[in-house]
Amino acid sequence: MTRDCGAWVNILSHMVKKRMNATLSDLGITGVQSRIMYYILEHCKDGPVFQKNVEEAFGLSRSTATGILQLLEKNGIIRRESVDSDARLKSLIPTEKAANLNAQIGECLRRTEQKLTSGLSDDQIALFQEIARKMYVNLEE
Repeated sequence: MTRDCGAWVNILSHMVKKRMNATLSDLGITGVQSRIMYYILEHCKDGPVFQKNVEEAFGLSRSTATGILQLLEKNGIIRRESVDSDARLKSLIPTEKAANLNAQIGECLRRTEQKLTSGLSDDQIALFQEIARKMYVNLEE
């Protein structure tokens, strides 16, 4: 049986999530939560990070992003602070717990990426990324 591109994307996505969730379960965080936490930690150095930034970076709906961020807040990984210029906006602030998890999560992300791309040349990886970006744009239209 041959699989179409959408099926392969779905299968790969499921496998990456499964591997990340298994690796991170001891830390009490899921793969998706870890990627978002990592994103917030990296981007808060450049200025405030808002829910809208997370939605755009990960292609999430508002309700999905809200649910993930609420869990991160409940688990003490981030906190939300009102912005002086607009009380409706909440800046996403990583906590000390997030900083402590950062190295372990970064290592998990690196190992997963290494396993995923093992045996592929730099050119093959670049081609895959180019194709994936084009597919994303195709679906956005």
